[in-house]
Amino acid sequence: MLTTLKTSYTDTRAADLAWALGREPLPALAVLDLELTGAKLQLRLLGASHQVLLEEEEHSCSETVACMPGSSTPLPLGVSKRIGGWEYEFAARVETLSHGSFAGRAQELLALVTDHPNGLAGTFPGSPYAFTAMLAQRHEGQVRWRTWHAYPQEGQLVVTRTQIGVRMPATL
Repeated sequence: MLTTLKTSYTDTRAADLAWALGREPLPALAVLDLELTGAKLQLRLLGASHQVLLEEEEHSCSETVACMPGSSTPLPLGVSKRIGGWEYEFAARVETLSHGSFAGRAQELLALVTDHPNGLAGTFPGSPYAFTAMLAQRHEGQVRWRTWHAYPQEGQLVVTRTQIGVRMPATL
């Protein structure tokens, strides 16, 4: 699903992004509710980037990657945590591309996410390549999502990857 977000472009630099777990739902400009084999997942586009809410059985998780005033947790390259009975893994990277490469990559990603039943993308006013896109799936008991945050004025694309699932007991 592709939508045009009705807001100003808040997080205008890749370096402005911060990461947080456990935040309450923030006001969303676009939402996609998904049911992935027993897991309820909500993909949320914010004026300042994204939030994912996951519920499965008695567990829940909230991930926010956005420009969050007052946040002191910058976007980490990687995180691995236990959340209740789940294992949570997050990774992020920043790609810097030339102007021509950026436009091509943006078109590719927007087409991929727009045509996917578990995809949500929103473009911001001012540039067709200023966007946040999200894509979710369930694979081998894990719920996974990827996000792309595009900053055409810097030629930067912030890519995140998250997977979460039940922790397997150790075998002897």
